[in-house]
Order: sequence, then structure tokens, then C-alpha cells
Amino acid sequence: MRSPLQGGMPLREALVGAVVEIACDESGFSGTNLLRSTAPVITHASVDLTVDEAVALITTLRSGFRFSPHELKSGRFLRGSGADEALGWLRTALAGRAHVHLIDKEFFLVTRIVDLLLVEPSYAAGTRLASAHRPAAVALYDARHSAGTDWDAFLTAFVDCVRMKRRLPVHQTVRRFFEARDALLRRQLDAAADDVLGGLSPGHVRAVLARLDNDDRSIPPPLEPLLPALAETVLSWSGGRRQVLVTHDEQSALTADRLTRLQRMLADGTSARAAGVGALPDGVSPLAGLAMVDSRDDPRVQVADLLAGVARRMPGIIDDALQQPAPARTRH
Repeated sequence: MRSPLQGGMPLREALVGAVVEIACDESGFSGTNLLRSTAPVITHASVDLTVDEAVALITTLRSGFRFSPHELKSGRFLRGSGADEALGWLRTALAGRAHVHLIDKEFFLVTRIVDLLLVEPSYAAGTRLASAHRPAAVALYDARHSAGTDWDAFLTAFVDCVRMKRRLPVHQTVRRFFEARDALLRRQLDAAADDVLGGLSPGHVRAVLARLDNDDRSIPPPLEPLLPALAETVLSWSGGRRQVLVTHDEQSALTADRLTRLQRMLADGTSARAAGVGALPDGVSPLAGLAMVDSRDDPRVQVADLLAGVARRMPGIIDDALQQPAPARTRH
């Protein structure tokens, strides 16, 4: 017997203007194990296919390219005898109808160091709505090649600091984090990276950890990449001009409380950026609602799952056609 579906956020308000419906799944998710995972990247894929279109696509792969049902998982798909031809057909079929967001796990951790420990934590962290902080993260990440083993020690110390389960006492984790920070500073990586490292304050770090320990839910879960990935996916499909209804494979990270906070953040961020004819009205979030499904029951999610898995194994296929959703075929 299947367990009841968990999470999601039902549609609470009337839809405003144009709406696009997408189905999503991810590949490479390894929970909070972001450093020592066999998958260094996570892909979050979405498609705007109807159920009938998804069924037709899957049927073509099974009949025209002779893939059996169990071969439509990305690993088996890419090992199939007709994989190259089938992949080319799949990319053409999904051009303008799909979006893939790729997350480098190591860079995600660096963005978290900046977004949580240098500035005020926010659900905008790790998204284009917090782009002002991105140069600091890039500077620190780019300097890693000069850091040797001290780089891994620094990231490990950060993870140990913000991990909520099986964490050592705060005074120990903070001390180890700043010992690892100081080891990087002694290497004199470069001026920009050293400025980022020097800006880290023990007092601010302890204050953030205290808020996490007190279950301050205004702070996004520190080691959870799926929420910013979902935010980027919604922003890409919305373009600031249409709302997005999401159907997603079940994910325990996508709780109603977190999704509601994400929805509010997106409303504020989009209102501040969008302008002109067709822009969403102030206060209207591009994320209209999110429903959880079992992927076995939804062919659209099965297509998103296949695309996410293929893109994780072959990131080079993520070209403009799979990064910029077409504005056509919206629901009104």
C-alpha cells in the first residue's frame, strides 16, 4: 500500500491573467549529503506538456525507438542501442516546452555561506532575486583551486555548523568553522575571496545558528537546494508575466509552510522587478500553487524525470532550447 502524499501547497486564490502549468522532477538529490555524493550536480527539470502529449511522447520512445517501460529511466535510456537518435528526437520534441535548472552542489554550499552567514538569511537566497550577493560567492568559489585540502575542510566545517541533525555543540562547530576560515586566509587566495572570508563574523554566525536552533522558519533550510531550484524554475516559466501551477514528484522538502514562504518571497521579488504591459500585478506571486503526485501516476512527471536524469549525466545537452521556456500555450 502506498503512503499518503506529503507536502504541497493548494491553490488558495483566484488565478490572475495568463497561467502556465508545468510538471517537475529532479535527479541527483542526495539530501544534506552535498559534499561526498556520487552525483556532484542536481538537475531540476520541468515540462509544460499536457497528459496526452506526455503519453504520446512516452509511446513514441517505447515503440518508435523500441525502449521498454523500465528503460525510460535515464541510466538505461542512455545505454540503449538507439540512445543517440532517441536523445536527439527527445531534445527536439521538448524544445521550448521544457526547462532544466542545474545546481553544482559545491557552488551551492558557497552561496549558502554567503547568503546565510554574511547577509540576512532569506528565501531569496540562491536565486536571481539575490543576485547582488552572487559576485561574492563566485569570487570565493573561483579561489578554491588555490586552497588545496583546506578548501574541503572549510566546506565540511560549514556543513557541520548548519546541519540540524547530529550536530556537535554550537561553540565547537563555530570554533572549527573559523579555524578552517583562518587556514584559508593564511593562504592569501586573492583579494576578493579574502574579503569574503574576512567578512565572516563569529557573532553573526552564532546568531544565525541560534535562530536555527529556535526553529526560526523565516530562515530557509541551510542544506536544502530544492527550494531555490524550484524558485528559479518558476521564475523562468513566469517571466514576470504569468502565474505558474506546479505538479511535482513528491519531495519531503516541499512542505506547505516552506512553499508558502517561497510564494510570498516570489511575490515581493517579482513586484520589485517586473514592469510594463502584461506584468503580474503587485503582490501576485508567480507561484500559484503546487500539487504533489506519485510519478508513477503522471506521465508528465515521468518525462520530467527522464529529462532531469539525462541532463544530470550529460549537462552539455542543456542548451538555450532547454533553458528558455517558450511563452506560448498558456492557460487563461
